[in-house]
Amino acid sequence: MYFALADRVRIQYALMPLVLLGAKVNFGQSEPGLVKPVLSEEILPPSVAVFQMKQYLLNRVPNLPLPQDATHWTVTANKARSHLLDDIVFHGWPKEWVESPPRFDELGVFDTGKGYRLHKLRYEIVPGFYSAAILYEPERLEGKAPAILNVNGHVGAPGKSVEYKQKRCINFARHGILALNLEWFDFGELAQPGNDHWFGAHLDLVGSNALGLFYLEMRRGLDYLSSLPHVDRERLGVTGLSGGGWQTLVLSALDERVKVSVPVAGFASLSTKIEARKYGDLGDLEQNATDFLESQDFTHLTALRAPRPTLLVYNAEDDCCFRGPMAKPLIFDAIKPFFKLYGQEGALEWHENRDPGTHNYFLDNRLAAYRFFSQHFGLPLISSEIPAGAELRSYDELVVGLPKDNLTILGLARKMAADLRREPIPSEAAARDKWAVSQRQALRTVVRYPEPGLSRVWTLANTKSKGVETKSYLFAMSSGLSANAVWLRGIESRDGAPVTIVLNDRGKKAASTEVSDRVNRDEQVLALDLLFIGDAWKDAEPYSYAQILGATGDRALGQQAAQLVGITHWMKERAGASRVRLEVTGIRNQVAALVAAALEPELFSEMVVHEGMSSLSYLLEAPVTFQEAPELFCLDFYRQFDLDRLAAMAPATKVTVERSLKPPAKEEAKDDEEADQDP
Repeated sequence: MYFALADRVRIQYALMPLVLLGAKVNFGQSEPGLVKPVLSEEILPPSVAVFQMKQYLLNRVPNLPLPQDATHWTVTANKARSHLLDDIVFHGWPKEWVESPPRFDELGVFDTGKGYRLHKLRYEIVPGFYSAAILYEPERLEGKAPAILNVNGHVGAPGKSVEYKQKRCINFARHGILALNLEWFDFGELAQPGNDHWFGAHLDLVGSNALGLFYLEMRRGLDYLSSLPHVDRERLGVTGLSGGGWQTLVLSALDERVKVSVPVAGFASLSTKIEARKYGDLGDLEQNATDFLESQDFTHLTALRAPRPTLLVYNAEDDCCFRGPMAKPLIFDAIKPFFKLYGQEGALEWHENRDPGTHNYFLDNRLAAYRFFSQHFGLPLISSEIPAGAELRSYDELVVGLPKDNLTILGLARKMAADLRREPIPSEAAARDKWAVSQRQALRTVVRYPEPGLSRVWTLANTKSKGVETKSYLFAMSSGLSANAVWLRGIESRDGAPVTIVLNDRGKKAASTEVSDRVNRDEQVLALDLLFIGDAWKDAEPYSYAQILGATGDRALGQQAAQLVGITHWMKERAGASRVRLEVTGIRNQVAALVAAALEPELFSEMVVHEGMSSLSYLLEAPVTFQEAPELFCLDFYRQFDLDRLAAMAPATKVTVERSLKPPAKEEAKDDEEADQDP
C-alpha cells in the first residue's frame, strides 16, 4: 500500500524532467516516522483540558432556591420527587416492575439466644434478578416497633457480613428496633463479574436509566419493612456508609415513608466533588446517574428531607470521598433554613468524626446514629454500644443463597436488548427521506446535540520541511470545551486539494500511517482529537467527567459530534473543499462520526472505518466497559438507533467498515458461567 523510501526517490527523479520543462506537478511525500513527532506534540495540555471541563460542569450545577415558606417548599418538594421518580429514576422501566409489591422469601430462621433472631431472606428486585438480606428481629415485640433499613457501601467481598454493619444491626435489634441488612450489587452474594456498577451504563444504552435498578433494589427493603404487621410505619429509618450513605439520602429524600435518616459519608454537592477531586473520585455511575443532576443537586435532595429528622455524619479527614469540613457548607449550613421554615431547625444535625476521622462507620459514628434514632423514635436514649464482637457471624453463616441462573446487571441489559424492536428502515426513497428527517430530530434529542460553533481557532505551531507542511490548531468551541488537531499537506500540494479528517481512538499520534498515506495522495489531512480522546486526557480518567456530563443532562457523544461538525465546516471553508472524507480507527470515533454524518448528511463524502463494529450490540456482547468508551453509553441510544440506521440517515456518505471487531465469545461464556456460580 505504501511506497518504500527508495521507490519514492526514484519516482521523484523520474518526474524531474517534467519539472524542468515547466510542467506543474503536485505531489506529497511523507512517511509515518516523519509525521509522528508532529502528531505527538502537545497542543492541549491535560491540566487545561481538565480545567475547562471543570469550569463547564460547574456552570451546569443548579443553584439551591431560596425557600419562601413551608407551604411553598412542600409543593416544590413534592413536584421534585414526582419528576425525579417518574421522569428520571424509572425512565424506561416497565410500570409493572416499578409498582409490584415486595416479594421476599424466608430461607431460614435461627435464634441467637441474645435477645434477637435472624431471618435469612431472598427477594426479587426485578423478574429473574434476586438479592439477599438478613432481618435482625427483637425476640420480644410488644405493639408496634421501629425499623431501620441498613444499606451497604463498597465493602468488598464481605458484603452484608462486614463487621461494623453487623454490630450496628445487632445493637438496633437488642434495643427493640428491627434492622434489615441488605446485600448490594457487586458485593457479598452479588459479587459476580456482571454486577460491576459501571455495567449500569449498558442499561442506559438499552433505554432504562441505571438508577432505576439501584433504586428498586433498596426500595424493596423499605417496602418489606412497611409490610410487616409489627412495624410502626411512622418510625421507619435508613442508614448506611459511603455508597450506603448515598442510597440513604436518595431513598429518604424521594420516599416520604422514611421518617429518620442517617447517611454517613455518602454524598456532597456536585460543586464540592468537582472542586475538591483530590480528596476522592467523582463516584460510581449510579451516584451520577444520567440526568439525575440536571436541575437539582445533592443539596436539593438534602433539602427534600425537611422537616423530617436527618443526621449528616461525615469524617474530618476522609481518605475516600467526602471530607466533612469541605462538604458541610453546601449540604448542612445551606439547608438549615429549609428546616427552619417548619420550625424544625433542630431536626437537621451534623456529626463530624475525628477518631479515626477516615472513611468509617466505626464506634463514634455508630454512637451518634444510636442517639439520633432513639431520640426521634421516642425510645430511651441509647448512649453506648452493647459489645457484639462475640456475636458476629462469618460470611458463610450469613449466606442466604441465590438462584444459579440469577441475572446480573449486564445480563439484565443483554436480556432487555434482545427484546428491542425498531421500525424497519423504509425501502422507498421518498419514505426513507421523510423517515430520516424524523430520525434526525430524535437523534438530536438522544445525544443532546449542542450548537457546533467555534469561538476561536488558535494556531499554535507549524513546520515546513522534509516535503510536508503542518500547522497545529487548538479549536475553542463555543461551549467552552476544546478539541485539537494537526493539519498536514505536501509542500508542493495545490490549494483546494481534497481533504481527509483522520480520527483515531488512541489519539492522533497513533494515526501517523493513515495521515502519511493521505498526504502521499496529495490530500490535505487534519489529524483530529475530539473531546476525551488523545493525550489531552491522559491520566485524567475522562470517563469520570463523561458521567458527570450525563448526570447534568449533557451527553459526551453529542459534544463530540458537534465538535466534528463545527471543525469540518471550518476545514471546508479554509481548504476550499466541497465535501470532506473521514478515515476513522476505533469504535468511539466511529460512532461520533456516524452521528455527525447522520445529522449533517451532506457534509462528508466517504467514511472508512478501521477496527470498528457492525452494531452497537457489540458493546453488550464484548462487553465494552464504560471506562473504555464512555461517550457511547447514551441513554436510549441503542433502544432507538443502531449503526445501520445512522448510516441510512446519511445516504450521501459512503460508509465502509474494515477490520470489524468481533466479540470474544469464549471470554463472554466464561464470564456468564462465573456469574451463575454462588460465591
